[in-house]
Amino acid sequence: MEREKRNDSSFSRKRSFTFGAYEGVDGFPCGDETRPDSAEDNILDILDSPASERKPFLSASSNQRDTELFEIIEKLQGSRIDEQRCEFPLPLKSQLLTIDGELPLILPSELGGYWIDPPLERVADVSPTSSHFGFGPDSYDIMERDGEAKIYHEFFRSRYHHSFIAVDPCLGPLVLSVCLEEEENKLRVILRMKECSLHGVFSVSLFPNIPSAVELAKMLCDRVTISKFEVVSYLKAPELISAFDEHRVSPNFKFGILYQKEGQFTEEDILSNSEESEEFKEFLSILGETIQLQGFAGFRGGLDVCHGQTGTEAVFTSFHGREIMYHVATKLPFTEGDPQQLQRKRHIGNDIVALVYQEGQTPFLADVIKSHFLHCFLVVRRIQRTEDSGGAVYQVSVTAREDVPRFGPVLPDPPIFKDCSLLREFLLTKLINAEISCYKAERFSKLELRTRSSLLESLQAELSTRSQCMMGDPSLSALPCSDGARERAIRVRSHSFETLGVPRKTGGSGSQKPKMEKNAESDKCPGNLSALSDSLGPAELKDQTSPQEET
Repeated sequence: MEREKRNDSSFSRKRSFTFGAYEGVDGFPCGDETRPDSAEDNILDILDSPASERKPFLSASSNQRDTELFEIIEKLQGSRIDEQRCEFPLPLKSQLLTIDGELPLILPSELGGYWIDPPLERVADVSPTSSHFGFGPDSYDIMERDGEAKIYHEFFRSRYHHSFIAVDPCLGPLVLSVCLEEEENKLRVILRMKECSLHGVFSVSLFPNIPSAVELAKMLCDRVTISKFEVVSYLKAPELISAFDEHRVSPNFKFGILYQKEGQFTEEDILSNSEESEEFKEFLSILGETIQLQGFAGFRGGLDVCHGQTGTEAVFTSFHGREIMYHVATKLPFTEGDPQQLQRKRHIGNDIVALVYQEGQTPFLADVIKSHFLHCFLVVRRIQRTEDSGGAVYQVSVTAREDVPRFGPVLPDPPIFKDCSLLREFLLTKLINAEISCYKAERFSKLELRTRSSLLESLQAELSTRSQCMMGDPSLSALPCSDGARERAIRVRSHSFETLGVPRKTGGSGSQKPKMEKNAESDKCPGNLSALSDSLGPAELKDQTSPQEET
């Protein structure tokens, strides 16, 4: 009896011990099972015996019992330890220290998906004393997002011309413009479709008679299957058509600027920088002028110029007729206790191109900033200050996602800049061209196609309705331009104002003003198309932060 009680108490103690440390007692007998005495039983007998009885035994064979005890423990937990064993990768920093010579500005993503210029194999000699090869600022050509967007305004608006509309069963809405240039004996034609606009110039001498609208459309696109076009007779049609053609033309750009210090590898580290060194301030002065946001009247790039919710200062510049606003991370609001710094990420994460300024030898990882929109990074590092002029020498590198086409201007070989004015000309041209090239990437090309399709459908419906009104169709009354489009535009604009902290005019005497503006703008279709463009295009890129960036 005493022996059974002792076995029960021994098992209870052992179960408590092994359950807490080794996940259960599945390997032990229970119930009335019998087992032979073993070294394990002897150990338990010793633990259960009174101290007075235990002491002589322990003193006699302590070494043997210790050995047996550790063998039992090792046997019990050996399998569990093997399960927990794993090899940890070496820290990134130790890997970087094994690279010979100067560290590159950019390291490729471990998962791939980015191209780097110049390639790592070319980053061998970046000494400021190297010869400077490359093109001068005269060859820094700025790309156009849509080279044919202003053709209608340039060649049609000032001449007598006709426009026609139709809905093709395969191609959808079509808007055709035809202009006869008698002084040059040419026929100029533009066919607008969902995918693109086609432009052609034909000599009148090629035709015995001026071709019909259907024939001209088929000459530009053989996929046209309609047999008849509807004539546009609305007097303000040129304004509507110009607004559609030029909805992608904008002289304004916004870019993010990140400040990376020595030893900073992660997004959280880079976005947490709030102090600006003199070296960084000197570089910002090359890019533009530091301005006060309160009451700023120029292009604001989504920053709040009324209530200071996006900081008090920003960097702004004008460049060849274009306005550029920089989202400088160190000048955007810093939030204590927020490692992701969402107040900064909501602006820089929704930019398409960002510039990274490095202090030190820590490379920038191509995919360290998690964003659905950022597709290209320009990385700049000051490598030496020249002794003769006291100026700085900068090294430049570029990385972009694989589906972004290459763009100019070409980096010099080696990619070194000793002249700050030349550096400014290169960087600003490169930033603008980078954004225009990024629009050709898969994500943005899909957004643009959806925007253009909606705008063209709205334009065709507007021209058809207005033309029928001009012809005196009794079934139609004077209708405002695209009520559905207007509602969507107003909704998106309201969301943008709330996001930026700009108050909407509501209540009191101000409540009548929007109504008056709506009536006054019932014929101002260019404004409506522009608003619709904002609702379907830039708003998708600027006002909608991805869930990954919000959390």
